[in-house]
Amino acid sequence: MKIKVIINNKEMELEVACDEFLVHALRRYGFLSVKKGCDTGSCGLCTVWVNEKPVLSCSTLAPTVNGKNITTIEGVQQEAKEFAQFLVKEGAEQCGFCSPGFIMTVLAMKRELKTPTEEEIVHYLTGNLCRCTGYVGQLRAVKKYMGVE
Repeated sequence: MKIKVIINNKEMELEVACDEFLVHALRRYGFLSVKKGCDTGSCGLCTVWVNEKPVLSCSTLAPTVNGKNITTIEGVQQEAKEFAQFLVKEGAEQCGFCSPGFIMTVLAMKRELKTPTEEEIVHYLTGNLCRCTGYVGQLRAVKKYMGVE
């Protein structure tokens, strides 16, 4: 089936199967920053925005995004680079495999929460797993980025 979407501000028509998950369709169309980590919706590697809200593309059927606006990390490169500098300064960049999904979640949080508490930050990021770190450096970076040190 064909669906029409806007991906990173570009109108596209995608050919997708009725049971295909968005992560697979995006990767097939060249959006390789959208990673597949668990296929169960529990790691956050596949996080993209659909109509400005973070969603797990491994548990979102591609046909359900017909007519919607999808944003991958390529669509928010400047913001992503800005936040990445906070990760680097805190020594929290690690291997980078989880970074696109993690960064998409952080950027969505910044848009949604103005001055979150540490507890709210931790809660918002609960669905993002990193296999390299203990999260302390990441939390420091997020707090500094959010301006709530």
